[in-house]
Amino acid sequence: MTHTRTPRILSAAIVVCLFAAAVPAIAQTAPASPTAGVVQVKRPNLVVSDMDRALRVYRDILGFKVFALDPSGPESYSYPVFKFPKDAKLRMATLNAPNGVRVLALTELKGVPLPPKPVPHRSAVVIEVKGIEQVMARVAAEGLPTVPPKTSKTPEGLTFIEQAFEDHDGHLIVLYEIRQ
Repeated sequence: MTHTRTPRILSAAIVVCLFAAAVPAIAQTAPASPTAGVVQVKRPNLVVSDMDRALRVYRDILGFKVFALDPSGPESYSYPVFKFPKDAKLRMATLNAPNGVRVLALTELKGVPLPPKPVPHRSAVVIEVKGIEQVMARVAAEGLPTVPPKTSKTPEGLTFIEQAFEDHDGHLIVLYEIRQ
């Protein structure tokens, strides 16, 4: 009886040792814990040259609501983050969407010209909208350059339409609407 148990115990011990040896390799490929990485994307911040003109697009056309619109003082974190010169004047608007508070920010830069827009674009803000055709008609009426629409499917099989435009400062904005 002891002879048949010994191989089973030995086999179990070998399996435990192999698993223990594999754990470091598994841990190296496992994603980082949620406390060490991305939790959510909070608020893209777009630098604009004219706040009133930018609000015509983001508030009046896209439908964001202004949460706050205030001048930024010389101690603003925006100066070192965006590498703004200290003599530039800043104003910041934070915008709400129906599903979130302060989901987008606009920082107006005065006293310093914005550099030319990069080509190709280096980033885009993607925004879900309702009534994409009506929204894009208002974008076109504002005289902003647009990209033709495209209909596609999500990985889950939902149909959506997307269309892009550049705002007055050259930021690429991609709108989409899920179709039922």
